[in-house]
Amino acid sequence: MEENLKNRILQATINVFSQKGIKFTMDDIAKELSMSKKTIYTVFDKKTSLMLDMVDYCFDAIKVSEGEIIEDGALSTVEKIERILGVMPESYVDLDLAQLSMLRDKYPQVYKRVEHRLETGWESTINLIRQGIDEGVIRDIPIPLVKLMLESTLESFFKRDVLTMSGLTYDEGLKTVVNIIIDGIKVR
Repeated sequence: MEENLKNRILQATINVFSQKGIKFTMDDIAKELSMSKKTIYTVFDKKTSLMLDMVDYCFDAIKVSEGEIIEDGALSTVEKIERILGVMPESYVDLDLAQLSMLRDKYPQVYKRVEHRLETGWESTINLIRQGIDEGVIRDIPIPLVKLMLESTLESFFKRDVLTMSGLTYDEGLKTVVNIIIDGIKVR
């Protein structure tokens, strides 16, 4: 029961975050769920705790999507790499992730969690790139450099207003970067 309530609150937080960014309140979450704020506080003692769990909830969903991509036998290795690099669960496409840049100053603990999650969990992607090199469909490239390029780009999306200045959503920016990387690493 508690886990179901927690997941409902986290999903509602994502919905409200999509609308209001980091300026959302616990009242906003309560209204979204049609429940009392007191009930939310039985699961999350403060907004920071809720936001930390929201980060993990989002990244865990991305990992589930990655697993589905890896298991999809209809995809080639290059297609799997492309999809994994650009994976974004459908329910997160509307998130204004440019809002995450504000986390650095207002919620540094949450921002550090985002950075940590961006920098870890690359094993599946690295293994796919190695597989692509072994198959001869990916150029023999330094894999840590590809990882660094994507990590740095994603962190830049959060730290700077490059997406806003470019008139791109996070999803559009990510797809553009992934296309550039795939174009550069695949064998022609």
